[in-house]
This record gives sequence, C-alpha cells and structure tokens, in this order.
Amino acid sequence: MSTPDFSCVITAAEGGEEALTASVESVLDQSLRAVEALLVLPAGAPAALRTAAGSLSARSPGRIRVLDPGAESVAAMRNAGLDAARGTYILVLDVGERLQTHACRNLWEAGARTRADLVAGRWSRLTGDGAKEREPSWQHPLFLRSRTVGRFTEAPELAVHDALVTGFCVRRAALERHALRYDEDLTHSGILFGPLAAAVVGRIALVRRRIVSGRAVPDAGRDLAGLVEAHRRVCHVLVAQGLAELREERDRAFLLDHLVPLVRSFPGLASATRERVAATAARVLPGCVPVPALLTLPPVERVGLRLLERGDADGVLTAAYALRRRGTVAAPLVMGDDGRVYWPGGPDPVLDVTELGYRYRSFGELKLMNRLTRYEADGPLVLLAGRLVLPAHTGPDPDGPLTAHLEFRVRDGSRAFRAPVDTLRPDATGISWSTRAGLTRLLRPLGPRDTVWDVRMVVEDGRTRSVSDLFAAHDLVGPADRSPALPRLGRTAGDTWQPYITLRDHLALRLEARRRPARTVRRLVHYATHFRPARRARLLIRALRRRRDRLHARGLKVSVYRSWLLRLPVRKGSVVFESHMGTCYGDSPRAVHEEVRARGLPLRCVWSYADSPAGFPSDAALVRRWSWRYLWALARAEYWVDNQGFPQHLGKPPGTTYLQTWHGSAYKRMGFDETRVRMQNAPQRERLQQAVNRFDHFLVRSEHDERTLARAYRLPERTLLRTGYPRNDALLAARARDEAEGRLPRSALAAELGLPDHRKVVLYAPTFRGGPGKRRRQRLLLDAARFAERFGDTYTLLVRAHYLEAASLPVCPPGTVVDVSGHHDVSELLTLADVLVTDYSSIMFDYALLDRPIVLFAPDLDAYAAERGSYFDLREKAPGPVTETEEELFEVLARLKTADTGFQEQRAAFAAEFGGYDRGDAARAVVDTVFARHTAPSRTIRTGEDGR
Repeated sequence: MSTPDFSCVITAAEGGEEALTASVESVLDQSLRAVEALLVLPAGAPAALRTAAGSLSARSPGRIRVLDPGAESVAAMRNAGLDAARGTYILVLDVGERLQTHACRNLWEAGARTRADLVAGRWSRLTGDGAKEREPSWQHPLFLRSRTVGRFTEAPELAVHDALVTGFCVRRAALERHALRYDEDLTHSGILFGPLAAAVVGRIALVRRRIVSGRAVPDAGRDLAGLVEAHRRVCHVLVAQGLAELREERDRAFLLDHLVPLVRSFPGLASATRERVAATAARVLPGCVPVPALLTLPPVERVGLRLLERGDADGVLTAAYALRRRGTVAAPLVMGDDGRVYWPGGPDPVLDVTELGYRYRSFGELKLMNRLTRYEADGPLVLLAGRLVLPAHTGPDPDGPLTAHLEFRVRDGSRAFRAPVDTLRPDATGISWSTRAGLTRLLRPLGPRDTVWDVRMVVEDGRTRSVSDLFAAHDLVGPADRSPALPRLGRTAGDTWQPYITLRDHLALRLEARRRPARTVRRLVHYATHFRPARRARLLIRALRRRRDRLHARGLKVSVYRSWLLRLPVRKGSVVFESHMGTCYGDSPRAVHEEVRARGLPLRCVWSYADSPAGFPSDAALVRRWSWRYLWALARAEYWVDNQGFPQHLGKPPGTTYLQTWHGSAYKRMGFDETRVRMQNAPQRERLQQAVNRFDHFLVRSEHDERTLARAYRLPERTLLRTGYPRNDALLAARARDEAEGRLPRSALAAELGLPDHRKVVLYAPTFRGGPGKRRRQRLLLDAARFAERFGDTYTLLVRAHYLEAASLPVCPPGTVVDVSGHHDVSELLTLADVLVTDYSSIMFDYALLDRPIVLFAPDLDAYAAERGSYFDLREKAPGPVTETEEELFEVLARLKTADTGFQEQRAAFAAEFGGYDRGDAARAVVDTVFARHTAPSRTIRTGEDGR
C-alpha cells in the first residue's frame, strides 16, 4: 500500500483475542479503503494473543502490521504505534473499540475540507452490564453540529470532559512537529494526550457523526491514583492555555464522570476492594476535590465524595445506597445548632442535606434504609440481623407497642409469608434487630412460577407502619448460605433457596434445582415447553395476541371510523365535550357544560378522559379517549365542544357542529405562523389545515385574537364568535365579589389545599416548553425550595405545570409549596391566587381580568422569543414587572405592593386590549348561539361582519 490516509493504532491486551479481532475487522470494513491497522503487542504477550494477531495480519498483509516493541505500559505501546504509523492521520483505539463503517471517511473529509490538524467526533461506551451502549450526555451540545475552530480556546469543552480519549485523529505532521507523545509514567495517559494535542495543534474540526463504539466501562477504582494524576495534568494544561476559569468546570466534570460513579459502584465491590479503594482515595484525593466544585453537586453526591475523600469505606457504601435508591434515608441525620440537617460527620457545608426535605416527613412517610448485617443459614433455619436507620427528628412512638415482622413476597405477585422479628433494640439513631426464621417450613411456593421472593421488614408502633427493603452489599451472601426448600408441588419443583442481592441492592431468595430429581424435572419441563409443537403453540398464541392487539390499534380504529362509523346517523341532542385532550374537566368546555346543565337543556352530554375518570361529572357519560366508545360517540354526536382539538385523523360527521373554544390568547406564534409548522412538508401542513377546517365556531376574546389566532389558523370570518371565553365568566364574577365584599373568606378550595388565611397565595404557572410527544416531567426554572426558605412565612406557592408536562418539586415545609398541576379547573386556582407568577403562558391574559398583581419570571425571554417567535414585545406591554433572575423575582415579591403600584394602569390597558370581548356572560351567549334550536336565544351574538 502506498501512503495510507489513515493509520489506526490498536493496543492488544492479554485475554483480549476476540476484542482485538472486533477492532481490526472494524478497520478493514471501512468505506475509506486507504486505511492501515497497526497491532501493538505487549511485552511477553501470550501465545494465544500472538496467534490471533498473526492470523489477522495474514488475512490482509498489505493493510495490517503487527508490532512487538517489548513495551509493558499501554502508553509505551501507543508511542511505538505512533512511531511506526505512515498515514496522513493517526487514530488510536483501545482493544475492543470499534470504528463505525464510515468513521475514517467522515474524519478524512472533514480534515480535507477544513485542513484541520485534529478531527474529533462522537463515541459511545458500554453500559454497566456490557449489553448496551450509550453516548455520554455531555457529548450532545459539544457535537450538536459539525464545526471548525481555529484554536483550542474556542472549544474549551473538549477538555472540561474527557471528550478526546477516543474517536479523534491527529495529522501525523502535527504530531511530529509538536513531538506529541503519551506520558509513559501515567497509567491513564489517554486522558491527558487528547487535551494536550488539542492545545498545541492548529485548526480543530468537530464532526457530529459517531466515530467509535464499544469503549469499555470506566473503572475508576482500578487505578484511582493514576486517574487523579491525569486529571491534575489536564488542569495544568488548562491553566497554561489561559483557561484557568475552566478549572472549576473541569473539577466538577471529573467528580461527576469518575468519582460519583465510583461511589455508586461500592455495593457491588467486595469488602476488601472497598477498603483498598477508600484507602487510596484518602491518600490521593485531599486537595483534588475543591469545596466550591463539591458544593455545586446534589447533596447525596457531594456527601459520598466527602466520605470517599476521608477514606470512610462504610460511609461511602451507605451513601451509595442513598444514590442508588433516591429518597431513602440511609444514615442517621442530625440537626445542627443552625437548624440545618447534616449527614453524620457534620456540621460541614458539604454534608448539609437540608434541601432533601427529610425533616418535613414523619416516620411512616420516610423511606428508611434497613441494612442487613448478618445472614447465616443453618439447615432449614436462617439467622438474619440488621439495623434500621432513624433520623434525629422522627421515629416510632416511644410509648407505643413496637413490633416488626419480615415479609417474603413473590416477585410480581401478591402472595406473601410473614415471620415475626424476635429482637428489637431501639436507640437514638436506629433500631437493631435480629430473628431466626424457619425458612423451609415458612416459605412454601408452588414451584414452577413463583421462584423469586423479595424480603422486606415492616415496623409498627400501634399507629404508624414503616416498610423497608433489606439492603446489603453484594458479597454478604453466597453459595454457603443456601437453605433447603419444600415447594407445595414437592422437591421436584425445586429443592434449594439461594439468597442473593439484587441489582437494586436488596435481599431476595431464588428457588433453585440443585439435586438430580429437581434438575431432571426442570430439564423435562424445559424440553416440553421448547420442543417443536410447544414452540408452534407459543407462536400461535403470540399471533392471536397480535391480532387482538390490532383490534385496539389506532390505525385500525381510524380506518373503521372513516369507513363505517361516519355512515351512522347523527344522534340529535348528543354533545361530546373534551378539555385539553381529555386530561381534565375544566376550561371553557366545562363552563359551557355547566351552563347547559344549569338551564336544563335536553342534551345528552358525553365527556372524554385520557387516563382516569376521577374528577369528571357523574351525571355525564364518560368515554376513554381513543376507545371504541369514544369513536362511536364522536361519530354520532350532533355537537363537538373542545378547547384544543379532537384527533386530527378523525373527520367531522356531516351533520355535526364543532365548537372550538380554544385555550388562550397568543403571545408566541401559533399555527401556520409557527416556525415548526412552516418547516413541515406539504402533507403535514395539509393535515393541520383539514383539522382546522372542521371548526364551525371559534371563540375569540379580543381583536388581538382576530389578528393572530384567526389569521394563523386561516379561519374564515363566519366561524368567529366574539363572546370572550366562558371560562373567564368566573374571573369576572370573582372580581365583582372582591369589589363588593372583599377577598375573605376564601373559597372551599383553600381549605382543601390547606391554605391559611394569614399567607398570601402565589400561583406559579409556567408555559409549555416542549414539542409534540409524550408528557414529560420538567424541572422548574423557579427554585421552589429557595422560595419556601425565603417566603415560607408570608406566601404559599401553588405550582401549576402545563397540562402536557409535569412538575418535579423538592420536599418543602408543609404549607409552603403545593403542587396543583392535577387540579381540573385552572379558573378556580386563579380566583384563589393573590398574585400570578408566569413567563409566556396565556394564563396572564386571563388573570389580568381579576386586576391582581402579575409578575413575569422570564430568564430566557430573548432566546424564547427568537426561537418561538412572538406577536408583540412583552417588555413593552407587560401587565407587571418582568424579572430575569430569581433574585429580581424575590425582590419584587418582597415589596409587591410598591412594585405593583406602577403597573395598575398598564394592567388595565393589558386586560382591555387582550380581553375586550370578555363581559362575564360568555357561557350563556355561546349556549344561545350554538345550541339555538334547543333553547330560545337571549342575546344576539356578534359573528362575522356583524361583529365589526
């Protein structure tokens, strides 16, 4: 071969013949053919490895060379490969790592196009069990798009994380010019080489394609000292490049990428290994784990790292349990003199776990760690002992009868057996316990199906019960702890109980067949269920299940709906109501329904629900969204009423009237004005237009709606009803009551939510920030814990997530933060709130009708407006202060009365502009217009040209 475009240096390792073959074959399979592979053997390589390398070289002698430099360290082997490489670019692979088919072509084309000295792309690594692969989450923003940077300082993220440990190539001329080598005195030299090369070479190209897969799972405990030293040297490179400000980011990334996973792995390590790793950590970590970086981590993560730094192996194991089981109290927490809650070993800011909110939960509400310390089998008897952790602020009633029992429960079933706990010894920090259980006679499974049983303990004090799994290190039990088993079907169904620790770190028992009769029966059962007739029977059952499932498939339902159900005659007086795609009984459809019900109109009302019928009216027929009954109801309804849109694939029957109440005025661009819609293909836009064409009536509440929503959805003039929103009738009525009678007493909802009269109510209702897809749990931009800490005595924060999202809230003092996302009707929450905090949600247009304070918390206002587009300048027309940081928001809330004074006129103008048609009688007017033939009209409605 003439000078190749690429030289791929592959370091072989003892026992890695298969991995070496996989790496070499990935090089040979490259779509770019001018690629050579250099196999570097370690000193004293065993015969099997040499044979494997020789056979690979013989397959393609012109493209594969075998090097035997006699080097012992991986760094020395790589340097030998660099010296022997002839390619324009050099790429280094660890054994087992595989190149994607077009990896070299993608790197080569990027290098040729940009004349870059270093070209890097994505890579993936194996997960913990080695069965799947995943890219590190931090790669996505770094390689979001292909780009070129002139210097390393323009992409410092390359050194913040270990982005350049694989998946990159360097021009050979640049290597020789800068004398780049792997540090042979450093075991993790690959961590340092990439950032060092990026710092000294010229132009760097980043490719958004994946280059390498199959990188091994990192094992920080194997050589922690070398890992820490490599991190220190990378930090020196950053400082030398004038990037000292990235040192803290690099420190934090090192903690999250290497040390936190090390802490998390402790339950799976042997006891001796845990002690060795902890001793090494106590020697090398002090001075390498800066407090500022630690304090940026979540509480349990920083606790585990501080204990690792101290060399406390048992403490690290406890923290690992808390990491692997979020929300579990794993240590006896203590209250400091400053009122803060600390992990044992405090007071220390790093050990401060106050924000986890454990102190606000009682004994029965907390998930407590019950650590199994002893498991000894003696024939049919088993001795178990452990300790249940108790935090300082709560525990069982000291005057109550303290009892406990072990519960053995079949996995994925309801059958359970109990065994009383013989001894309980409570003290200030926990409850030590022990018991001797006759496992053979107590645990009587059937045999074939109930072979796995989980063990947990239930502690009761007469009033409260606490249930906890039995946590243990994975080396606590083993083959020596087996016990005889006696299934109900006899010992041929299984004869031995084998205890083991699950992947979730708790004790479980597995029924095994150890003796010849049981093994023989199991082999026969396996043969009977796997030979050809049984396999055919399973395939037949599977096919029948698939056919059954197809009966409920959405595609079949749409086809039947269009072909058959639309031919059915319309049922006069039938109305299908839906609010926010069936997620709630609220908004304007609810107001219309209640007006219909109050006036006793002869209409048959049907409501759709998405998940649960709870909270929906009992006097209406309820149908699950997308069920066959739902499709039947839609096909036969005389009226459709909803505020979001019935499924686009379902056409409106010819004799049906569709009332679209809509769900809010528009700040962000909607419909065909939205960038996402404009970027869609013609069929997608046509489907949207067909869905909109189904509307017979569309409610608007101002001229603004006519200019924005009506135009954005291309609605004809005849469909517009200028009535305002029926849901806002309640707001205008509440404002009238406020002016006549005052705000107190509050509604019954306040008592239901536990809101005291002496606290003002702040409703936080952020807008939807996602796109089409499933409901997701979002982290709020507002820190609810900080809010509760600062305003807990004066305000109660009600959090209302968007109906397409769910809020993730921290544990806060009782009565300070309440999640009301599941409440059906937002209008009831608006009338309850003293102040609204939102960002870009249309809820601000409705709340302005109450003439109460509004504060806009918009940290990303400019970015959001640029991405989604907007119909007006929010800062210019805002009905209240616009804040961009939490501190600004808190300052406004602290002096709310003063801050709101300057916005009263602007809020009134805002309400007049965006709610000009809201007069408090929208529900009555809509019913009179839409259901005119069922009732005598009481008002002339402004529609079409008549409303101008």
